Amino acid sequence: MPDAWFHALSSQPHPLTVEEYALLPEDLRIEVVDGYVVHRPGPDRRHQIVGRHLADLLEKHAREAMNRGYGCLTVANSLDVRLRDVPLHVRRPDVVLFRCLDGEEPLRPVDVVLVAEIVEAGSETTDTVGKHAEYARAGILHHWIVRLDSGGIALVERYRLDPATMTYRHIGTLMRDEGGAPEVSTPIAMVIDWPELQESPPAGPG
Repeated sequence: MPDAWFHALSSQPHPLTVEEYALLPEDLRIEVVDGYVVHRPGPDRRHQIVGRHLADLLEKHAREAMNRGYGCLTVANSLDVRLRDVPLHVRRPDVVLFRCLDGEEPLRPVDVVLVAEIVEAGSETTDTVGKHAEYARAGILHHWIVRLDSGGIALVERYRLDPATMTYRHIGTLMRDEGGAPEVSTPIAMVIDWPELQESPPAGPG
């Protein structure tokens, strides 16, 4: 492999501050870990598609929860979550369910209901070990680890925060191959409709 790319790398001179981060272009594919920039390759097409389908499913059930009086909820893909200001620590989960915010203030863990990470070959350690521990220490209540197969989402590992230890406790794994449409009650009541979570969901009537 040519090594020109390696020699072109330059070290970051100092940890990034909140003020410096705010000046960066919004379309950069980066996260910030303890003040240092971590470049993230763009997700492939399948990852983006199933991520959007998962967000759609969460949004549908969030609306139902709001109709039952839960409070305002919203869903986004790849949205900055400010885990810490000093040193700056910013992650961009694949899907985030969070309480509605006013203005442009950063999204912080106290407002996050659920983060979901879609695991791929190049993100296994970061998504299942690094981010898993970071989200727990930050106090995010629910974390889902989502795994894919050739069709789309095949498995969802569900974790809930143990506030005594600030670590996640595994509360169940949902597997498409087991069939059916499993129902869960946390963080909000929802039905996991597997066909809707595939790369090519079934066409609607008509």
